[in-house]
Amino acid sequence: DQRKQLRPQGRSRQPAEPPTHRDVKYGPYDRNVMDVWLAESDKPTPMLVSIHGGGFRGGNKSVSGSLLRECLESGISVVAITYRLSDQAKAPAQFHDSARAIQFIRHNAKQWNLDPTRLAATGGSAGAGISLWLGFHDELADPDNEDPVLRQSTRLTCMSVNGGQTSYDPRFIRDLFPGSNVYKIGALAQLFDLDPNKLDELPSEKYKLFEECSPITHLTKDDPPAQPFYGMSMDAAAIHSPCFGKALK
Repeated sequence: DQRKQLRPQGRSRQPAEPPTHRDVKYGPYDRNVMDVWLAESDKPTPMLVSIHGGGFRGGNKSVSGSLLRECLESGISVVAITYRLSDQAKAPAQFHDSARAIQFIRHNAKQWNLDPTRLAATGGSAGAGISLWLGFHDELADPDNEDPVLRQSTRLTCMSVNGGQTSYDPRFIRDLFPGSNVYKIGALAQLFDLDPNKLDELPSEKYKLFEECSPITHLTKDDPPAQPFYGMSMDAAAIHSPCFGKALK
């Protein structure tokens, strides 16, 4: 039922408009790839980055066909990315892959006729959470890094997301939905390599990891605006509940 609520975000998974650049490698791993659609413009264009959901366990680079068309017609370029899944690498790999994708886009801004100061992110579920994490996290650029990609900024202009989790900390989720087992969801158990039945017996490093991967942990007043959408009742004890958005607000 929750997947049905999120379906509008990814209704057209294979847009009719072919990408300008397909399967561009942005990092060293197999799933570090992106498709790029460049809007026609005489001046540098803004960019929307689409980050797929799938519980960190599945999904592939996708963008709504209608959203893609509206962006291109409005002079906004679009990128759809993939990242390592949790059966390949545990957290925070998925977040760091996505940050590198943002840096790679900025690294190619001149070549692709992009405005590096106008870069937004969108996505559903896990893609929404990653988008919010990128928007709220402090700058990850390393100006002295030997890799020129990693010298670029990771900051966003804004985020518009669907069904996103504002925290991936199972303790936060347990408190958000008392009396439910939402915090025991398999996607989080795999992402963090944990036994949710032993949540209160974990080493301190694991709790720090929960907090590091949670967007709400990094929220400060100077962060860009976020537009979260939810498609279910506030009464629903579920991983896509608007209670996550309420907690953020």
